[in-house]
Amino acid sequence: MLKCGLNEEQSVLDQAAIDHRYLYRALKRVADVALSTAGLIVLSPVLAGVAIAIKVDDKKGPIFYRQERVGRHGKRFMMFKFRSMCVDAEEKLKELKKYNEVEGAMFKMKHDPRVTKVGRFIRHYSIDELPQLFNVLAGDMSLVGPRPPLPRELKEYTEYDKQRLYVIPGCTGLWQVSGRNDVGFHEMVELDLQYISKSGILYDLGIMFRTIKIMVFPNGAY
Repeated sequence: MLKCGLNEEQSVLDQAAIDHRYLYRALKRVADVALSTAGLIVLSPVLAGVAIAIKVDDKKGPIFYRQERVGRHGKRFMMFKFRSMCVDAEEKLKELKKYNEVEGAMFKMKHDPRVTKVGRFIRHYSIDELPQLFNVLAGDMSLVGPRPPLPRELKEYTEYDKQRLYVIPGCTGLWQVSGRNDVGFHEMVELDLQYISKSGILYDLGIMFRTIKIMVFPNGAY
């Protein structure tokens, strides 16, 4: 068993056992490549439409937003998203930190003034996350897994929290289909550890189906 009990005083997950799940990781990689490729082809009209809308809304800003994230075992990579905020969003973050609405190593603000008009729409329906399918093809991310943290967030992690990094991060996961922004940081960690302990091909497929549902009927994304 990978799960030992959700208690910070003991190791919840057996990292060695997780690292030795070779068959599961191989099957998951095949599924990731096949489904992300199919997704990019099928969703290409949506991707093109969003790109045009972002450019019309803000002609000077870029269409895509690249941000350094931390993946499995601390590996850093550049994650892609459709740009949903003003171009100087990172500079303005320092002024907004006092309005953070969640506890822990994460910043969330429901009415974030940095979000553009187009950005608010694509964030609500999680469309801004679609370019991460390219990260999946590159192998830095999986379709399902814990969300990859920012390097500055990782600095605030406890050893318990760092167990989220035992697996490849994902575009969606148990946190996203369980309330997303309505769930705090510590609850997110617990959901991610629960996912890692139960992960399997059928479990992953179940989360993907639930993700499609919440993209149509959003559950707290902003």
